[in-house]
Amino acid sequence: METMEYSIKDLENLSNIKAHTIRIWEKRYGIIKPERTQTNIRFYSDEELRKLLNISILIHNGIKISHIAAFSAEEIKEKALYLLQNPNDMENQVKNLVISMIELNESKFERILSKSIINIGFEKTMLNLIYPFLVQIGVLWQTGSINPAQEHFMSSLIRQKLISSVDSVEPNVLKTSKRFVLFLPEGEWHELGLLFYYYLLKVRGHHVLYLGQSTPANSLVESKEIWPMDYLLLFISSGFAGLSYDEYLPDLALKFKEQQLIVAGEYMKDQKAILAPNIVFVKNALEFIQLIDSIS
Repeated sequence: METMEYSIKDLENLSNIKAHTIRIWEKRYGIIKPERTQTNIRFYSDEELRKLLNISILIHNGIKISHIAAFSAEEIKEKALYLLQNPNDMENQVKNLVISMIELNESKFERILSKSIINIGFEKTMLNLIYPFLVQIGVLWQTGSINPAQEHFMSSLIRQKLISSVDSVEPNVLKTSKRFVLFLPEGEWHELGLLFYYYLLKVRGHHVLYLGQSTPANSLVESKEIWPMDYLLLFISSGFAGLSYDEYLPDLALKFKEQQLIVAGEYMKDQKAILAPNIVFVKNALEFIQLIDSIS
């Protein structure tokens, strides 16, 4: 696989170490070594990113950089692996997931997720480990610094966990149970968030009709005649779906004026305008949990 090129800003976002500090370490200790493009622009390789992530784990555990500088690259890796044995240290485990993604190391990625699920449960693993991980690597998607193979690799593994967890939920229908239709608008394909919300609804005993990716609006209208619903939940992850959401959402709200539309996703998290009285925006999973718990 072709090695990726990371900017110092990428390193800062992934390691939580300031770019200024990284440059000081380069000059003082030579511990991180950038390369240069043909046009003399500095960049960092996969190997240097992995090394910095391991260094940040040691720093997080109180080891001084002056001591770390005396270690070999292999010693840094070994000491970081030892510290990563604590499954409760979510900050370090997020960095460990990033390293696993860069290496395309499926067994390591799977082991981290499985240990966390056993230790704190699936819902808390999603909230405290997977979500911070997705936020952490979001900058790589935006800057094109993530290899498509790496993106598909980690998305596929997380998706498998989500589907498995949804399937494992025993039906527990209550008198207060509501009926939800879950979907992504046409052109939207990133369904990890929608799958997690599916799990949250199902584990709380609600009825869910999951329509998934890139659902045409006319299909939603047709489904209303077959499957009565109380709520529609849609995820909008990007602004590249070819839709004007200021027009799409009010039009959808009009078609479903007897239902409430719950709109989630990174692209809409800062939305404040009231587009229709039956539209509500949720910024994150915790806000969604509060919402569905209040209607149960």
